[in-house]
Amino acid sequence: MKKDISGWNIELSQQRLKQGRASSEWLNQTIADMAADMATHDPQRITHVFEGQPCRVGELLQEARLLAGALQRRGLVAGDAISFQLPNWREAAVIDLASSLLGLVIVPIVPIYRDAEVSFMLADARVKAAFFPQQYRGFDFAEMMRRLRGELPALQLLCCVRAEQGPALDYAALIAEAEPARELPQVDPNGVKLVLYTSGTTGRPKAVLHSHNTGPLRLKRGFEHWTRGQGGTLLMASPVTHVTGLSGLELPFYLPSRTVFMDRWDAREALDIIDREQVTVSLGATPFLHELLAQAEQHGRRLPSLQAFACGGAEVPPALIYRAAEVFERCRAFRVFGSSEVPLVTLGFVGEQQLALAATTDGEVHDYQVKVVDDDGQPVVPGGEGELMIKGPAMFLGYADAEQTAASFDAEGYFATGDLGRLTADNAIVITGRKKDLINRGGEKISAKEVEDILHQLPQINEAAVVSMPHMRLGETLCAYVILREGQDLSQPQMVQLVSDSGVARQKIPEQLVVLKDFPRTASGKVRKDQLRADIRARLEQQTAVAQ
Repeated sequence: MKKDISGWNIELSQQRLKQGRASSEWLNQTIADMAADMATHDPQRITHVFEGQPCRVGELLQEARLLAGALQRRGLVAGDAISFQLPNWREAAVIDLASSLLGLVIVPIVPIYRDAEVSFMLADARVKAAFFPQQYRGFDFAEMMRRLRGELPALQLLCCVRAEQGPALDYAALIAEAEPARELPQVDPNGVKLVLYTSGTTGRPKAVLHSHNTGPLRLKRGFEHWTRGQGGTLLMASPVTHVTGLSGLELPFYLPSRTVFMDRWDAREALDIIDREQVTVSLGATPFLHELLAQAEQHGRRLPSLQAFACGGAEVPPALIYRAAEVFERCRAFRVFGSSEVPLVTLGFVGEQQLALAATTDGEVHDYQVKVVDDDGQPVVPGGEGELMIKGPAMFLGYADAEQTAASFDAEGYFATGDLGRLTADNAIVITGRKKDLINRGGEKISAKEVEDILHQLPQINEAAVVSMPHMRLGETLCAYVILREGQDLSQPQMVQLVSDSGVARQKIPEQLVVLKDFPRTASGKVRKDQLRADIRARLEQQTAVAQ
């Protein structure tokens, strides 16, 4: 373990440093370094399109230098953490660049999160400055931040982006000071640059640590693979506060490419954007591809510019991949596998004769080492199922919690993904299940225990078990099985309201409630969630049969 300037301990041995520096995966530069080099040679180059408006690298960098100066004058120094809970707006790109200039650590927070999640993340990451919209999609973020500020002694600066009512400090006012940073620090590309929060099986979110050389940089390798090194334009609808969206935000600083952002996914609108912007690559969870195909078929659109669609985050039916090959003129859709900890372990099969592999596997392993182990940590027979253990240059630096880090790596430095799968003879991964108790709702990982903990606080409930259930659009979503206290009653609408009142994101609210007298259990008393998952599938099938 090594102590970083940010104060966190990181997994960065001399051996990993040597391997990383020898790898083409590490650029050993920051995005600010790369943007500055681009701006010197071609300041008018369009790198991003936000809300239909093109952004040039010189303009973004100049605004980032002004923001860096404002933050520097307010006492922020290398290693300090700042957060942004923003939609897919251009300001996110500027904040990211400014952070890179000053050596700050960014903590992106997905806009769906509310008081409970946001307060935990801001406190856990010791965030000193927070950027947020005043209102977005009907929610008052500024009011939430005012509520939380008293609980967060480390939080020194609240900055509202696109403020409507002139708070004490807003983003525009910082830029209007028009004074760039005077002296910039020498930023270590191997220092902590990013903290991403993911759902943990214990209910407590895990803080994933990445450097300038790891994490989002991995998309560069994927984009080169999918476009055969020809560059092009990426369509990104995932939030910039998620590892996928953040990767798309930074990609144009590494490659001759553009990223076109959608603030909110709309498949019909995506058709027009792809044709207008001549998009060559897109990536997203299963619902994105499913809806894009449906709209393309309905409107007779073949999308001739589109070459690749990387699909992952939730189960991808093989039929969807085959259908894409028929509907689109020249686009190969394919499955990929990765996580916030180990981004894009597989890059997908894009060869002319590899359609079946693209449809039936989760992609070919590139630049990572993968082993499959049994419950005792021993390798399984070739082709056998087990937990996927992974290591490679793009792998994270560990969790902010040292105990979580220690529990997640083996003696050889492999990360335990918690995913069950097998390796094929084609060096492809096939995911077969999950060892971790996480529910994959349209690509968003949700901790079953976190929701169970909320349900256990309700006076009506004696015991709760949350499991995944099939969902046509999202792949899976949440179902709550509960045992009620004697004399109590609880309806689905009541449960929805009570969970919502706890202040968590609406995605964590179970969409079904099943009341039982007891749960199926093992001999030791552990709840048999496999039987509960089978039960809800049977109930849904029965409901469908009755409706027909």
